[in-house]
Amino acid sequence: MKPRSLFALMLFVAPSLYAAPMQWGDIRDGSLYLQAAAADTLHLRWSPAWQSDANHEQLYLLAPDGQLLQALDIPASQAYGQQDIHLPAAQGDYRLQVPGYSFRNFKIGHDSATQAQFEPAKVHFSADVAEGAELYFQVAAGERAVLAGKYHGGVSVLQAVRLSDGLQVRLKLERHEQYPQFDQVPLPPASQDEVWRLSMGGSGKVGFWLDGTANLFAQDLHQLHPLQWTPGQVELTLKPQARGPSPYLGIALPYAQPPQSTFELLRALGARSANFYSFVDVIKSEPLREIGFRRLYREMFAIDHDITLLAGTGRRPVLEADRQTLAGLDAWLADSAQLGNRGTHYLAFADEPNLNYPSYAAFAAYFGQMLEHTRANPDTRAAGVRIAMPASSRLLDGPFRVGAGQRRGIDWAQRLLQEHGEDIDALAWHEWMVRDLLATRRYRDSVRAAAQLVGLDEHGRPRKALLLSQTNISSGPDLSPYQQDTHYAALWWMSVVVNASQDGLLDMLNWFQAADEPEYPKGMLALRDAQRFALKPVAKAQQFIQQHWLGEVQALDNPAFEVDALALRDGARHSLLGVAKTLRPHTIELAATTDLCQSGPRLELLGPDGYSHDAPVQCHAGRAVFQLPGETLFALTWKTL
Repeated sequence: MKPRSLFALMLFVAPSLYAAPMQWGDIRDGSLYLQAAAADTLHLRWSPAWQSDANHEQLYLLAPDGQLLQALDIPASQAYGQQDIHLPAAQGDYRLQVPGYSFRNFKIGHDSATQAQFEPAKVHFSADVAEGAELYFQVAAGERAVLAGKYHGGVSVLQAVRLSDGLQVRLKLERHEQYPQFDQVPLPPASQDEVWRLSMGGSGKVGFWLDGTANLFAQDLHQLHPLQWTPGQVELTLKPQARGPSPYLGIALPYAQPPQSTFELLRALGARSANFYSFVDVIKSEPLREIGFRRLYREMFAIDHDITLLAGTGRRPVLEADRQTLAGLDAWLADSAQLGNRGTHYLAFADEPNLNYPSYAAFAAYFGQMLEHTRANPDTRAAGVRIAMPASSRLLDGPFRVGAGQRRGIDWAQRLLQEHGEDIDALAWHEWMVRDLLATRRYRDSVRAAAQLVGLDEHGRPRKALLLSQTNISSGPDLSPYQQDTHYAALWWMSVVVNASQDGLLDMLNWFQAADEPEYPKGMLALRDAQRFALKPVAKAQQFIQQHWLGEVQALDNPAFEVDALALRDGARHSLLGVAKTLRPHTIELAATTDLCQSGPRLELLGPDGYSHDAPVQCHAGRAVFQLPGETLFALTWKTL
């Protein structure tokens, strides 16, 4: 038997069969909570799962009060590795986060005296397990729990046995046409707390979770316990320095004029930027099609900063600089000239070329021909048209395809800048699969890396506009309704906005996409029927953000890990926007060079119910102090006197 297989037999098994230390693996997405009454050492090992050579990773260890103890940064060059992390004795639960989507298998060992519980992701697969893996979970008295799972090509059966009486519940995991679909079975409620043993039929990737009760699993039934969310303290310090302008926030809009029934909802979103497609095989034969919706969005919804990606019908991404494509380009440029010089309109010649084109050389040749053709049009720049590149799939890491290590967005962008730097106005990219709320700080990393690539001018501004023109929790149709359709998306969007905007370097940030489509239910608007839409939780977050969005980013010191915050100002007006990303409540204290309390600060909160409401702000020595519930968006606003 291979050594890896021998080790795998120890994973996710009851300690009655195997002695200490405990082992967990191969974890790909989830949280491991640890209570250490005595000092312990975590032993981490990792090995490649898929495309590890194209992707760096970060794991996070949080103290019981939510502070970051250690961020483990694994470069793409490090396929295999190990690290020991000291775990001091403490009250409450440590949290080791393996953020999905992970490209490595993580194995974690610790002493059996340390109480450990694993919280798996929902719908997405969380681990790669051996045949016969078992775990325990608890359902409190009266809870109507549901056992759920999804088939990912590995484990195909989940079986739960109630230990008190041997009652068995079996769940077969079926193949489904659409990724968001999964299987579930209710567990009979009881008048007392019950412990269940979960057995997994098959081996390999597994997606499993609980609804209606704590989504926690242990190897030792005696280690099951409610998590302790020790209240946290956050001291924010507002600095007088300006970071730079805040980005335009927007959405990807459809290749058609939207139905009038959506107008009120679109206004509620308050988008100031947009991502469009232009289908080169359509625009020439339907010359008024794009004029109509581009004018509508500009005049009715005040969207005058946008980016257009050239493609074929159905978003076909690979184009050649042939007669049809050049005719489509000319038609789009003519439309732009006809619409007049209002705003800035970026043009990208392809959609995610590092994912879709056969090679960099093939795309570079196409890009050069399209650039030359665009430059020859005398009306281009007068109409506000600017050239963006490369509109890559992800920036610092590779796209989801074979050979991703040679297709990193930042590498292709660097080569294009070397060849056509003077004629390129913007660096654009799409960011996918940073699904974990604790990992959204990676958006700040990507913006900083983009700014470093294009360089800064004498005023500290990027020499090319930086456009994060599409982003979503997941890519394509690989969506979890627990994320897309719930308050989770609201928390995620606020966190992404805060992190991407933090340094005042970004020009545009767009959520993808405006409304759900049957195969891609990842919009801000939920599709009820052909003509009826409704605001999803992420749309309510966008509405909340836009109501308090100001033009300039102000420097802010924030030592917290679970609370993100962004300071904005317009003259005398100030906003502090932020989000508590976990269930932990926090006391927030904001200090500034001026007395905040004299200006009567106002606090608004947006929680899981989707309704914003005012909350009290206290004053202490000129500082604003307020209580922030867990998983809540906040906006503190005031005017300087």
